[in-house]
Amino acid sequence: MILDFVTWTASPVLIDSFVTVRWYGLMFAIGFLFGYEVVWREFRHEGAPEKWVGTLFIYVVVATIVGARLGHVFFYDWGYYSQHLSEIPKIWEGGLASHGGVLAIMIALWFYSRYVSHRSYLWILDRVVVPVGLVAALIRVGNLMNHEIYGAATDVPWAFAFVTNVNQWMRGADPVFSAPSHPTQIYEALCYLVTCVVCMVMYWRHNLQERPGLIFGVFMLGIFVPRFFIEYVKNVQEPWELAMRSTWGIDQGQLLSIPFIVMGLWLAVRAMRRPREPLTYPDKFPDEKK
Repeated sequence: MILDFVTWTASPVLIDSFVTVRWYGLMFAIGFLFGYEVVWREFRHEGAPEKWVGTLFIYVVVATIVGARLGHVFFYDWGYYSQHLSEIPKIWEGGLASHGGVLAIMIALWFYSRYVSHRSYLWILDRVVVPVGLVAALIRVGNLMNHEIYGAATDVPWAFAFVTNVNQWMRGADPVFSAPSHPTQIYEALCYLVTCVVCMVMYWRHNLQERPGLIFGVFMLGIFVPRFFIEYVKNVQEPWELAMRSTWGIDQGQLLSIPFIVMGLWLAVRAMRRPREPLTYPDKFPDEKK
């Protein structure tokens, strides 16, 4: 017998003991550790100082959390938070926006390139984004486990019925299921995973970091073009976006994606029109000065 849809009853909590471990937090941690390892290998490959990696990790982690939170506050729900300022830091209650996280990381990396690496802005952007597609994919897996950020009702055979009363269900109530819906978390995770593979191949197999801005441009296209189109089968994050969709034909997530898509396309075309800048690869960290 072929099921018409998947009844999704995965628990958001992996370990519920004296220490609670949620899938979302675990996916976040695994993603950052993977990103750290990849960038560490890149810096060693190109002979950049090892101490730069730890500093970069701090910049990126702080920017991701703060930016994603402020992105949700200002892009999606400022009407509420403007009246409840004390609730802005409460990230454990939910409310993160990927566009805000990306923007904050870009700002943080500008400061990093200016005050830490003293190399071009594109130099650090091209290297940081290589593993970020996997980080984004893992975060969407966390959203899947949380029964959140899913799509509109559908009759496709791979539709998921999600638990809509997750907090009550976790406390013992009977689950209330959504209509069979698009598992947009999986759609996005697969697209982001492909983007990660493409960026890894560009860096490690074809040395396309020798075309400054190309890897970063391709990354932006690989993340935000799929995001733009998946939004058409995705539920809006805030009710006011329904009026936006009916008026403009797009929602807030799509509107925020457009500048990143334009930037990615411009950078990719610009990089391909310019000659390569050959680099040396000593495959070791430089000796630290005593």
